[in-house]
Amino acid sequence: MSREPVVRMAELEIDPAKLEAYRALLTEEIEASLALEDGVLSLSAVSLRNNPNLIRILEVYADQEAYEAHLRTPHFLKYKSETAGMVTSLLLIDVDPIVMRAKP
Repeated sequence: MSREPVVRMAELEIDPAKLEAYRALLTEEIEASLALEDGVLSLSAVSLRNNPNLIRILEVYADQEAYEAHLRTPHFLKYKSETAGMVTSLLLIDVDPIVMRAKP
């Protein structure tokens, strides 16, 4: 398996009537992923300012194995199950990093 980082962009549209509940579940899932999974390097979620039900998530995993392990975790499976009726559109985009930096 490749030891290259896996970087993905998720573009989601959320049912506006369920947006606050979705945001709470997303926050819970991101916090659990970062706390419990060494292979999850970064998860950042934002919403479009003038259309807050459009969510973008930048995901960075150590490698393909870490990404696949993430998809099997109880916290991700809970998030996926509980948000299924909230997400009206989902597009997953594999991207190549150019420059990704963060202050320690």
